[in-house]
Amino acid sequence: MVIANQRVVGHTFLRRLYADAYFPDQVLDRARVILLRLCAWIEAEPPDDLAGLYALTRTATEEFNALETEFEAAGGMIDTVAREEIAEEFAFVASAYGFADADVEELVAAREW
Repeated sequence: MVIANQRVVGHTFLRRLYADAYFPDQVLDRARVILLRLCAWIEAEPPDDLAGLYALTRTATEEFNALETEFEAAGGMIDTVAREEIAEEFAFVASAYGFADADVEELVAAREW
């Protein structure tokens, strides 16, 4: 997937989690793809407002919910550190696409982690 937004292109998603051996890289790689796919969705069909953005982030959050089992199978989990990092990445994406006023809790409202 090709991302045009240069802020996103220059950003290393989930940097803190990759730096911690507790979080398995193969699962983080899948998490990174979810975030990049969210960016691609936003670029393909830019939301008109926050409600449109929240609909897209809901889908991405649900993908993270499904990823929880993979974290557990690999000996990890989406703990407090991971929850905060993931939420921060959603906020970064929102800001990078002009939605700096997005509510972080609303961005990940569908989370089960």
